[in-house]
Amino acid sequence: MLALIAGRGALPAAVAGAVSGSVVVCGLEQCPPDHLKADHLFRLEQLGGLLAWLKARGVTQVCLCGAVSRPDLSLTRLDMRTLPLVPRILRALRYGDDGALRIVIDILEGAGFTVMAAHDLVPDLLPDAGVPTVSQPDKAAAQTVRMGDGVSDDQARRDLGQACVLHASRIIAREGQDGTDAMLRGLGPEARGGVLYKAPKPGQDRRADLPVIGIGTAEGAIAAGLAGIVIEAGGVMVLDLVSVIERLNAAGLFLWVRERGA
Repeated sequence: MLALIAGRGALPAAVAGAVSGSVVVCGLEQCPPDHLKADHLFRLEQLGGLLAWLKARGVTQVCLCGAVSRPDLSLTRLDMRTLPLVPRILRALRYGDDGALRIVIDILEGAGFTVMAAHDLVPDLLPDAGVPTVSQPDKAAAQTVRMGDGVSDDQARRDLGQACVLHASRIIAREGQDGTDAMLRGLGPEARGGVLYKAPKPGQDRRADLPVIGIGTAEGAIAAGLAGIVIEAGGVMVLDLVSVIERLNAAGLFLWVRERGA
């Protein structure tokens, strides 16, 4: 049986709706899923209890999907099953997102679960490389996007976000803790004609926190006056690809599913 440890956004519901067989949905009490009803909510202090609860229900596979805010840890609320995990949990809370997720995956695997990526369960979430929109990137956009690879490398070293907005040779904005859509909402007129670049952090564990775009991202790019969206082929999931392409076509923006370094 598969369990989703689900966060905010539409990704958990997309995964749950696409996989066959029974699915158990779990979520953090402080950050429950907002597009899917949870079967079980837990606190970080009860992680050990959650693992036992999953095993009792015959769960063998776990998928981490959806956006989650970093929870606080109250040592006074620990259950006995979580006590042996405290050193690793504390270490995870000190790390950036990628380091923290690696520790969580290690805890899950150490408990005997197979950790599955959302795109392994639903391969159609990863679109083929190419430009599926009517509008196509020009040579200037291609040159700008090559700069995005370097920005992505820099953000990975600093364990920052997975997206940025570029215009010519300038970095207009970098994704923060609030995510891509919030970054797009905060853009000013200097972003007009620029591109949204989104890619996974080089070297990150792709079983969790793989970037996602959807119709909200398309709408944000349109509202900001961008020329298009560039995502890394095989590294960024697209929710409702058909609707995203239709909306971008109607507004004259391009979507470039690009091989890194191309």
